[in-house]
Amino acid sequence: MRRDYFELTVEHIDWVEHDGDPEKPLVRIDFHGPEGLLRERLTGTDGDLLSASETDVAFRLQAPLDTPDSTGVVGVTNRTTGDFVLELNEDAADVLKFIRAAREYGRSGDDDDGRYRVELTVEDEPLVTYEKRTFLVYDADGGLLREKSLIPSGVEL
Repeated sequence: MRRDYFELTVEHIDWVEHDGDPEKPLVRIDFHGPEGLLRERLTGTDGDLLSASETDVAFRLQAPLDTPDSTGVVGVTNRTTGDFVLELNEDAADVLKFIRAAREYGRSGDDDDGRYRVELTVEDEPLVTYEKRTFLVYDADGGLLREKSLIPSGVEL
C-alpha cells in the first residue's frame, strides 16, 4: 500500500513541554486511497476488524538518531500474521516527542485504558480506534532501542 495514501496528525503532546495538565496523546491516520484495501488489511481471520490487542505500532529509523533531520517509518502491523497494515514516513524528532508525551501521560496515572490513542479514518470517516500502551522504536539495523520505546512495566520482549 502506498505511503502517500496516508496523512498523520497528532494532538495532545505540547502539554509536556509546557508543564500543562496531562492529556492522552492522539495520533490520527487518515487514509486517502481505495477503502477496500485498508479494510482488507485491518480484517482478521475471523472477518472482524482487528482489535487493539491484535495490532502493534513501531517506528524504524532510516539513519542514526544523531543524523540531521533523521526520519523513519511508522508501521502498524497485524500481531498474528506479522503483516504490515500500513506504513508511513515520519520525522524521528516528531515521533520521539509523541512517545515522550505518551510516557509522561502514563506516569500521570490516567492510563488505565492506554497511554495513547490511534484513530484510523478513511477520508475523515472513522474506521477504527485503538487504545495502546506500547510503541517500539528500532534503529536502522533492526535493533530495539529500549530507552526510546514506550514499553509498559512488566512487559518482557
